[in-house]
Order: sequence, then structure tokens, then C-alpha cells
Amino acid sequence: MCRRGVSLVAVLGLTTGILGCHTTQSQNVCPPVPNDLPKELSKVSFPMYTVEPPDILLVESLTSLPEQQVSGEHLVRPDGTIHLGMYGSVYVAGLTLDEVKKAVERQLSKYVKDPQVVVDVLAYNSKVYYVITDGAGYGEQVFRLPATGNETVLDAISQVGGLPAVASKKRIWIARPSPSDLGCDQILPVDWEAITQGGSTATNYQILPGDRIYVHSDHMIRFDTWVAKMVTPFERMFGFTLLGHGTIQNLRKGGGSSGFGGAGF
Repeated sequence: MCRRGVSLVAVLGLTTGILGCHTTQSQNVCPPVPNDLPKELSKVSFPMYTVEPPDILLVESLTSLPEQQVSGEHLVRPDGTIHLGMYGSVYVAGLTLDEVKKAVERQLSKYVKDPQVVVDVLAYNSKVYYVITDGAGYGEQVFRLPATGNETVLDAISQVGGLPAVASKKRIWIARPSPSDLGCDQILPVDWEAITQGGSTATNYQILPGDRIYVHSDHMIRFDTWVAKMVTPFERMFGFTLLGHGTIQNLRKGGGSSGFGGAGF
């Protein structure tokens, strides 16, 4: 059983190696999903956080020039740097908080003696997961949500207001990112009714950064949509035909009445 504190790297290695595969292009028989993946009651801690754009850092310097204090929020820009005013920019992308602290202190040391800096993450914007809902033939909606390390499937669905009216409760799964050379998709089927109605945690998986939770539409509703799409153009054409025929008949009747009245005079 996985417990909090287990490295997420090990979990990703496990899922990459033995997680159930799903592909329409390969005839390979995929192994079943392992039972020891992180779930509601057996979550794991994420590895040490690495800063990426567009995270927002809180940087406080205890020693800086009086006229140029280093304090407050600092957005990690697309080039991976944060701007420290007159002290210049510091590259922080891919660094842990300890490494960011040392990088900022190194930059400030060019201007002040023995700088002391406190760094924390104010907004975790770079680590996300996605919830994708199928619209039963009318496109798909994609929700981009921050991965804080504590979400499960149930948490994720609650973040988007629950299942859509057209959703199938039996066709929900997590598509977990996998290396391009793996040869198949990493799919974790979700038993929604067991999670919600029975309190089961077996498929209430912990959400990892990059996960895609896909909610498929009910096949009957999708079929009904397909039929409507096929029939609607013909209904419109038939309606226009009837409208045109009715208009012509009315014009003929009106023209005939006028001609009859004229003859009577």
C-alpha cells in the first residue's frame, strides 16, 4: 500500500511500467491496473516542488537597499525569470524553493552584504490537471484545474459542478500522460457509482499533475444527437418545400379570386 511520503517519481515509474494500456492501434494485451496506485485513503506526497511559469512567488529580503526593498509577489515570467527591480532578473524555472532562495541571495549579494531572503509559493499555477466532458455530439468542454496534491477523482468532478446531464456514469476514466515510446495509453477506469453511492475508494484515484479525467457521454443520448443531426437538414428542406408550396397555392387562390371579382364587374 502506498502511503504519504512515498516519492511520486516511484509512482510514475510504476504506472509507466505496469499500468493498464489502452490503444486501438496495437494488438498487445495490456496488464490490469495495479491495486497499489495512490487513492483516497493511500495518497502520496508530491516530490519537492519545482518552480515554473506562471507560478507566483513571495520573495522577502531581510537585507536590501533602503530605497529599493525586495518584497511582495513576483510572477515567474515566460522566460523563467522573476524581476527584482534595480537588482535585475533571476532565472528560477525548474528550481526548488531552496534553490530559488540561493539564486536570489546570489543576485542581491552584488548590491548588499550577506543578504537573507525568504521565498515561498503564493500561487501554484504551473502544476495542473484537466477534466474533459463529452457533449454527446456537441463538442467537448475542457477544464484546467490546479493540482495541489490532495485531489481525488471525486474532488476533481466536484470542481466542475458535477457530471453533465449527458454524461455516462459507466464511461469515466483517467488518462495519465505516458512517454511517447511506451506504445499504448495509460488508462485508469473509474467506477463512479461505486465511489458516490457505495463510498468505495478503489477507483477514487489521487490526481497527479498532467492527468486527464475524461467523462464520456451516454451512448443513447449521443445516438439521439446523431439522429437529430442527420434528420434536421431534411426536416428543414421539407419544411421549406411545404412553405413554398403553401405560398404558391395561396397566391394562386388570391389571383383566382381577384380575376373572378374583376369579371363580375
